[in-house]
Amino acid sequence: MHGGNLVAKTFKAAGVECVFTLSGGHIMPIYAGCQDEGIDIIDVRHEQAAAHAADAWSRVRPGSIGVALVTAGPGVTDAVTGVANAWRANSPMLVIGGQGPFANRGKGSLQEMDHVALMKSITKWSDVCYETERIPEYVELAMRHAVSGIPGPSFLEIPMDILMGEARWEVTIPKVQTQPPAISPAPDAIAAALDLIAGAERPMMMVGTSVKWSQAQEALAAFLDKTKIPAYANGMGRGMLPRDSALLFNRTRRSAMEQCDVMILAGAVLDFRLGFGDSIPKDAKIIQLEMDNTLIGQNRSTDVALVGNLSCTFDALSARLDGRDKPLDFSDYAATLRADEESKAAAVAQEAASDQVPIQAGRLCREIADFVNDDMIIVGDGGDIVAKTAKVLPIPKHGFWMDPGPLGTLGVGMPFALAAQKAHPDKRVLIVYGDGSFGLNGFEYDTAIRFNLPIVGIIGNDAAWGQMMRPQLAFYPDKPPVATQLNYTRYDKIVEAMGGHGEYVTEPDQIRPALERAFASGKAACINVEIERDLSFGGGIYV
Repeated sequence: MHGGNLVAKTFKAAGVECVFTLSGGHIMPIYAGCQDEGIDIIDVRHEQAAAHAADAWSRVRPGSIGVALVTAGPGVTDAVTGVANAWRANSPMLVIGGQGPFANRGKGSLQEMDHVALMKSITKWSDVCYETERIPEYVELAMRHAVSGIPGPSFLEIPMDILMGEARWEVTIPKVQTQPPAISPAPDAIAAALDLIAGAERPMMMVGTSVKWSQAQEALAAFLDKTKIPAYANGMGRGMLPRDSALLFNRTRRSAMEQCDVMILAGAVLDFRLGFGDSIPKDAKIIQLEMDNTLIGQNRSTDVALVGNLSCTFDALSARLDGRDKPLDFSDYAATLRADEESKAAAVAQEAASDQVPIQAGRLCREIADFVNDDMIIVGDGGDIVAKTAKVLPIPKHGFWMDPGPLGTLGVGMPFALAAQKAHPDKRVLIVYGDGSFGLNGFEYDTAIRFNLPIVGIIGNDAAWGQMMRPQLAFYPDKPPVATQLNYTRYDKIVEAMGGHGEYVTEPDQIRPALERAFASGKAACINVEIERDLSFGGGIYV
C-alpha cells in the first residue's frame, strides 16, 4: 500500500470520479492509485487548464469536489492562475502538488521550491504531508477546508518519496464530507429581516454565488413565490432561478438599485459588480445572507445579517412568513419593473436583427441565444462578446452558465467545458469565445479530441483585444493602438488540423447553419465568426 494508493482511496471515499492533470514524475504514484480505484484521469496540455477544470467540476457537480494533480515547480506555478480564479469565485477544489524527495529537502532537487507559501494567499488551506500513513488524513482535511464556510481551493503538497513510500501499518480511510454544513441563522435575525422587508416599498434581491454552493435554488424560489420580491443575479447566482421566472429581472438592475429601500444580498458581495455598495442609496437598508460571517458588512454595514447555509435561511424565512398576520406581496412593484424590462429589450432588438457585413456582435449574440436549448451548458470565455451575449442569452433551465467570475480570468473556456462535458455526457456544451481568450487555452481542443468530448466553441473574432483597444484610443487619441491588435486568424483551421470540425463564417445568415453542422459533427468543433471591430467607447471598464 503506497502513498499513491492512499490518495486514490481517499478520493474514492470522497466520491471523486475523475482528476485533471498534466503528467509529471513527482505525482505518478497517484495515477497508479487512481487506475486501481477506477478513477478517470484526464490529462490536459497546461496545468492552468487542469486547475480550471477542477474548479468547473465543482461548479457543475454541486456536492462534489474537483481535483487537479500537478507536478512540482513549474507544474504548481502554472496552476496558480486557475487556483486564484477559484479563490475569487469561491469555488471548492483540491490541488495536489508534487515535490522533490523529503529526504533531499533543501538540497536543491529538480523543481524544488516552496509551493505551500506560494499558495497560501490564494487558498483556504495550504500544507504539506511528510508521512505516508497520514496522507488520507491530510486529503480529508484539505477537502473539509475547501467546502466549509465560504468555499474555496485547498492545496496539498506531497513529496515524491512520501507518495512512493509503503505504509508501515494499516491505514484507515476517513469518511470525507464534501457537502456544506446545514447551519441556520438565529431566529431573532430571521424576524428582524422580515420586519425590514415588511416596511419596504421597493425591495430587491441580488442572488449571488453562495446560493449555488448552498444548493438553495428551491428554497429561494419558494421564498420569492411567497413575497414576489424582484430578483437579479450575478456571479454563480445566474441560473439559480429559472430564466422564465416572473421574478427574475436583468435589464432594470441599475434603476432598481438606485431606487431600492431594502436590498437583500443573497450570497452576493458588495464588490466592483455592485459599486462597492455605493450603487445602493445611502438610506436603504441592507439584509445580507451569507454562509460565513467574514463576508458580512464588506464595504458597507449590514442592517441584518443572516449567517448560515442559504437553503436553511430561505426555509426559515418562508416558515416565519407563514406565521405572520399580513402577507408580504410586492407583485405590483415587480409588474412595474417587468414593463420597463420589456421596453429595454425592444430597444436592443435593432442590432440583433442587423444583416450588416462585417457581422455586428449583437447579431452574433442573438443567433447564439436563439440556438441555445434548455439542456445545454454554456461557458463564457472573453470580454466584449461574453458581456454582450450574457445580456440576451437565456440561462438553460436544466443546464448551466459558467464564466470566470470576479477575477476575470480569460482562458477558462475549454478547461471549463472539459469538466462540464465529462461530468454531464448527456448534455451538449457550448463555449462563447472572444478571439483573444481563445489564444490562452485554445490548445485544449486537443484534449477534447483525445477524450472524444464533442464540445463546440464559437468565436466572435474582431481581430483585437476590443475591450482594451477602445479605451486606449479614447484615452490616448494621439497615439496608434499598441498591444491590442490581433489578426483575423483562422482558428477553425487550427482545430481542423487537430482532428476536430471547423467552420469560418462571414455572413450573418450562416451563423445558425454553422452551429447546426458543428453540433451534428459529433466532434469537438470551432466556429470562427468574423465580426465588426467596434471602436466606440462608453467608459467604465474597471470599476
